[in-house]
Parts: sequence; C-alpha cells; structure tokens
Amino acid sequence: MSKRSGDPERPHRVPIEDRIDLHAFSPAEVRELLEEYLSLAVSAGFRQVRIIHGRGTGVQRRIVRSLLSRHPLVAGYADAPPEAGGWGATAVRLREAGPSTFAE
Repeated sequence: MSKRSGDPERPHRVPIEDRIDLHAFSPAEVRELLEEYLSLAVSAGFRQVRIIHGRGTGVQRRIVRSLLSRHPLVAGYADAPPEAGGWGATAVRLREAGPSTFAE
C-alpha cells in the first residue's frame, strides 16, 4: 500500500481491516495511504472504519479530516467514541461502491 518511513525501498503492506493506525506513517504519506485504504475498505465491504491518527499536535488529524471532507466514498465522519480513541481517532461512515466510483 505505502512505503514505510525509514525504508523507502520496502513496501509496507497494511491489512484491510475496519481500522488503520497512522502512527507508523509520516504526514507526507497519509493522503496517498488513506486514498488507497478507503477504496480497499469499501471493496472489502466495510461500511464503517476507524482512522487512528493520535492526539499529538493535530497535524495528522487535520490531514485526515481534509481528505475525508471531500472524498467521494465518505458519507460522514466524527470523533471516535471515547472507548475507541476519542479525538485521537476518526470514525468514518463509508458509501457503497457504485459503478462510477472507481476509474477503470
């Protein structure tokens, strides 16, 4: 899916689950990683996922929310519930993939 920080030649495969943890990725990698993750999550049948960006300075959260606000596969998003990360994670509702969702 994306190259892991510290080893630019070795791809890092991220399993498609109902959550993704961005702690291992630099802010520069987040947009591309999330684009691919969201497409694969919808293809795998997920209708809700959780993006764990951490609390920190808010850089990852702003990048995540910026992408989600205009992504065609996203129906909505909000802070995760407290037991699932609170404001250190974003819960995302996904749309179903339609025939025009993916470019061929």
